[in-house]
Amino acid sequence: MSAELTARTGELLALLRERRPRVHCITNSVVQELTANVLLAAGAIPSMTTSPEEIGHFAASADALLVNLGTLDGERRDAIDIALEVVRDDGIPWVLDPVLIDRSELRAELARSLAMKEPRVVRANAGEFSALMQGPADADGLDRFALDNITVAACTGAVDLVTSGAKRARIENGHAYMAQVTGIGCAETALIAAFVAVEDDEFVAAVAGLLVMGVAGEIAAQAVKGPGSFSPALIDAIAALDAAQIERHARFA
Repeated sequence: MSAELTARTGELLALLRERRPRVHCITNSVVQELTANVLLAAGAIPSMTTSPEEIGHFAASADALLVNLGTLDGERRDAIDIALEVVRDDGIPWVLDPVLIDRSELRAELARSLAMKEPRVVRANAGEFSALMQGPADADGLDRFALDNITVAACTGAVDLVTSGAKRARIENGHAYMAQVTGIGCAETALIAAFVAVEDDEFVAAVAGLLVMGVAGEIAAQAVKGPGSFSPALIDAIAALDAAQIERHARFA
C-alpha cells in the first residue's frame, strides 16, 4: 500500500496545482501568514476571514474549510458555528485541528462536539488526541475514534499515524526543526484540507498532506542552519516539490 500512496500523493499534488482549490481557514492568529504561504506554495488559494458578518459567504464559495482552535476567541467561535452550518448544507468538506485542547477542558468539550459533526479528517498530536478521546492515543484507540466519528484520524509526531479505522499508514518523514517552529502543524492541517478538496478518499488525502509536509521538511532542513531560517526554506521546498522527489524520499513504517 505504501507504494500506491506515494504514487497517489505525487498525482494529487499535480492535481491540486491544476485545480487550485480555495481553502478557507478559521485558524489562529499566530499562524495565519505561514498557513497562507504553505497553501500558496502547494498550489491552493487561502482565505482567512473570521468575521461573522462575512464568514458564510467565504465558506459557501470555498472548496474546503479548516477549523483550527488555536486562538479561540468569541469571534472565531461564532465564525465556526456559521461556517459549519454552511458547509454542511452545501456538502463542502472540512478538517478539524483541535489545537491545545489538552490545556483547556472548555476547549476540549468544544472539540468533542465538533468531532461529531463529520469532519473529513482530524489532525492532532498524541496529547490532543488523548484529550479529545479521553483515553490513550494508541493505534487501537485512534481506530475506534475514526470509526465512531466517521472520520480519519491523523496523529502526528516522530512517526505520523493515519487511520480510517479500516486502513492505517505510518509515515516516518519529517525533521526535528518542524517541532521548533510555531505553526508547522497548523499549516500541515491546512494542507490536508487542500488535498481533501481534490481527493474524495479522506484517508488518501490525509496521507498526502502529511507526506508532502514531511518530505518538504526534510528537504528544507538540508538547506538551513537552524529553525530560524526553516520556514522560508520549507515554503520553497513545497513550491518546488514534485512526484519524483516524493518517490525518492517517502518513508513508511
